[in-house]
Amino acid sequence: MREVVTIQLGDFANFIGSHFWNFQDELLGLVGDPDTDPVFKNHGLDMDVLYRSGETQEGALTYTPRLVSVNYQGTLGSMSSSGTLYNQIPELSPSVATWRGSLSVQHSQRQRRNLFLQRLYDEEKIQPSGVENGHADSQNDNQDKNIVESLENDVHFWTDFSKVHYHPQSIYEVSGLWMDGQEFNNYGAGKDVFSEGFRGEEMNERLRFFLEECDHIQGIQFLVDDSGGFSSVAENFLQNIADEYTNTPVMLYTVRDPRSHMGSTSRKRNISRDLHDAVSFARLSPFCKLIIPVGLPSLGKASSYLHVNDAKPYHCSAVYAAALHSLSLPFRMDLPGPASISSGTYGALNINEIVQTLSGQNRQNMVTILDAAVPAPYLTGKPSEEPILSNLQSLTPEVSEGAEDPQSVETLVVNGALRSEGHRASVSEVQQAISAAYGQAVLRPRFCHLSVATCPLPIPLPFPTIFSDTVSQSGQLLGTPNPSCVLKGSLDVHSIPMAARLRSSSAVLPFLSNRLENLRKLGIQQGAIGGELLKTWGFGREEVEEMGETVSKMVRALDPYSDTSSDSD
Repeated sequence: MREVVTIQLGDFANFIGSHFWNFQDELLGLVGDPDTDPVFKNHGLDMDVLYRSGETQEGALTYTPRLVSVNYQGTLGSMSSSGTLYNQIPELSPSVATWRGSLSVQHSQRQRRNLFLQRLYDEEKIQPSGVENGHADSQNDNQDKNIVESLENDVHFWTDFSKVHYHPQSIYEVSGLWMDGQEFNNYGAGKDVFSEGFRGEEMNERLRFFLEECDHIQGIQFLVDDSGGFSSVAENFLQNIADEYTNTPVMLYTVRDPRSHMGSTSRKRNISRDLHDAVSFARLSPFCKLIIPVGLPSLGKASSYLHVNDAKPYHCSAVYAAALHSLSLPFRMDLPGPASISSGTYGALNINEIVQTLSGQNRQNMVTILDAAVPAPYLTGKPSEEPILSNLQSLTPEVSEGAEDPQSVETLVVNGALRSEGHRASVSEVQQAISAAYGQAVLRPRFCHLSVATCPLPIPLPFPTIFSDTVSQSGQLLGTPNPSCVLKGSLDVHSIPMAARLRSSSAVLPFLSNRLENLRKLGIQQGAIGGELLKTWGFGREEVEEMGETVSKMVRALDPYSDTSSDSD
């Protein structure tokens, strides 16, 4: 077994995770559907890598994500932190024998299930008996339309669109944070969250539950919403992982909601945000093998075939989750060889091999850019017309789009590719087309590893309505999208081809340089305007200078001739 444990820390990280696990749940459901496309039945993926088998006290078998999810208390909506499978609801004592004074009871109204969750709840109570007539199909179709419309207008929590059962050890609510998201918006706000009370021990214990039952853990994929106080919570959590599980590689996705990029009219707030971005990156990066910043100020340019409302986390997180699904395929594939190719996969890599490929080359740098094509265009079979590589768009902010780096290293994943006539492309056809595309490139990377899966991305019912009207049911791109088109969702698009790429490239230099410059200008230089703020976050001058050196080393790894010496005058 090559298990992977996933950690989701913070609100937007859990929004992404909710979509990610919906994709996996959809794959599991399609395998057992007699009417499904055979490509889903023979996907060639080992789902046990991400999932664990278990059993309830009543003896019912369970299959749940190997996941630790951490968020504010009160962000689970109508879902219980113990999940829905094990029904571990604590009983309240009817009286307190040691108190004879007056009592006042305060309670909040329980969140009501939306249409989607109510449908799931009702289906759990009814044993499957099959559809008896066409009228039932018609009723279900109408209900599906109402559900899709409801989700577009009524998603408040990441649980509102989650179709997955979670283990009771998976969900952890951080209690006692007497502040809202507007106050929990900088590194200092979360500096004591992990250490106060038993929070750190409880988070560690939940992670230990999943790690210690693994036969051969291959790594941890860690998603953190690093736009606020959860950054410092992540630092403590990652430090514990580094201390206790020294040989377990961590792929760290630092994710951002587009709303977190919005500027403020307050100079003080902008200084705090710039310092937070620099400090968060500098403090988190030493505790992982690979760090992938994810989250654009706007997803408008992510794909001409998507229409994403940046103000809706439900929309934005779906695009990032689709890319993360594709990136996770190599470490879940069958082992390399002829049997793997015949089962529809090629190019398996475990997490450590991905890390070594991207950060263990001659140029040591562990900051990686994420690019994706959502959906991916056709494989035409004609090298001069091959469009996949040119359609990859960066999902990492502050990247130099025109940068050419002959020393760059890439891992590319293509799944569910379609030929020009709309048929599924075979593994060998994808290999040939991608090889031809790189062969014709003016400047190719020094090394690229290709992974291929014939299984496309399945689109579950609770996926947002963001597709252009030129995207067909199976993800074919039927023409030039119209900006004013009627959008499609999961009722119209059932699967899409995908391409996602991680690259270690000098194109990430603006991202690094901006953080280094802000550390110098606002925190290191004599009389720096952010010095007092950093002190309230618990950082002395020496620690800030160490952070500056951490980032400057990454800059020098990509640009040896850059001037990254500390400026303390």
